[in-house]
Amino acid sequence: MTDRPSPAATPSASGTAAPLSPVNRLRPRRSCLAVPGSNPRFLEKAQGLPADQVFLDLEDACAPLAKPEARHTVVKFLNEGDWTGKTRVVRVNDWTTEWTYRDVVTVVEGAGPHLDCIMLPKVQSAEQIVALDLLLTQIEKTMGFEVGRIGIEAQIENARGLNNVNAIAEASPRLETIIFGPADFMASINMKSLVVGEQPPGYPADAYHYILMRILIAARANDLQAIDGPYLQIRNVDGFREVAGRAAALGFDGKWVLHPGQVEAANEVFSPAQEDYDHAELILDAYAYCTSEAGGKKGSAMLGDEMIDEASRKMALVVAGKGRAAGMRRTSTFEIPEA
Repeated sequence: MTDRPSPAATPSASGTAAPLSPVNRLRPRRSCLAVPGSNPRFLEKAQGLPADQVFLDLEDACAPLAKPEARHTVVKFLNEGDWTGKTRVVRVNDWTTEWTYRDVVTVVEGAGPHLDCIMLPKVQSAEQIVALDLLLTQIEKTMGFEVGRIGIEAQIENARGLNNVNAIAEASPRLETIIFGPADFMASINMKSLVVGEQPPGYPADAYHYILMRILIAARANDLQAIDGPYLQIRNVDGFREVAGRAAALGFDGKWVLHPGQVEAANEVFSPAQEDYDHAELILDAYAYCTSEAGGKKGSAMLGDEMIDEASRKMALVVAGKGRAAGMRRTSTFEIPEA
């Protein structure tokens, strides 16, 4: 990935100086649990589930008449709930609705210190991200919050959004993730399927490959995470694993989960296998040794029957980083080779 400017040194879209302290934009997001913002019972239960991220939803999961009250419910649970170890996100309504600005103002003013990100759905242009950045900056200044700390997650849900995904990914230093929203996207391109996340009948290849790769490349070019959307057959865990496995194989960082039964599967699929994690850590140790004074300052070396070099180190860093973020522990130890 490229070296994306740190939020600590980059002006926001409004031209305001970003925060003095660095913000962790690469949080673990193997499992991103959707919770209706209008349902206190679900909001209570979500706190005890082992999801990396929980997003309290004011959009599709809330009926129009329930949205105003749901804002206050979300504020209450953010302030009073125990979300230890979880990234705390609120999905607001998209900019084409009458609810967006009030969603953001109510939630951020009411619970800003207990909020990590705002998720913006149906993003179609970079300007929509800039507008949210500006609004967040105004609220942070007004409330005396740290300017720039709250991140943005952008959800791509239609053809126009995908067409503009590169510009969207570059729109703000607050951005943390680009998310694929399959249901609305399928409708926007007239895909011949009613099963969200499954392949459409009559197409022999992976109908989502191009979409996922566009999102992934835009994300990685800007040091963002890429997150796959939901799988609606919530009791079909095997089907979930298959779909999640395809996204994980491409390099996605995580996937939405809609049911507690999907959380464990997502955490497993988007974590490296123990063998791969151990191997990655061994590559890093072996490369560090071979390039050191004691190791002969070599540019490459052998690890068993495998030759490793700088490219190997970069690949190993990705796998090791995912394993460390998942809390994995090594089961192997590097031994200095005999002379």
